[in-house]
Amino acid sequence: MWYEILPGLGLMYMCLVIPLCIPGVSTAYIHRYTKGGKEKRIARNTYQWYLLERDRCVSGVNRYYDSKGLENMK
Repeated sequence: MWYEILPGLGLMYMCLVIPLCIPGVSTAYIHRYTKGGKEKRIARNTYQWYLLERDRCVSGVNRYYDSKGLENMK
């Protein structure tokens, strides 16, 4: 009957409404799920490049994405 389409219609409705209501949060979760982890950091200007280089030096293992925190600072 006509009511058998309601679950599929509800699912499609939710998939369309959730990204419209909270776009930043839903995009972050979609990227985390599809790419298997944290989102990639990109340096688009010199200040962001400076921050990436600072994190690389602070990490202690020469990788900006493995920052260990304040215990590595000398």
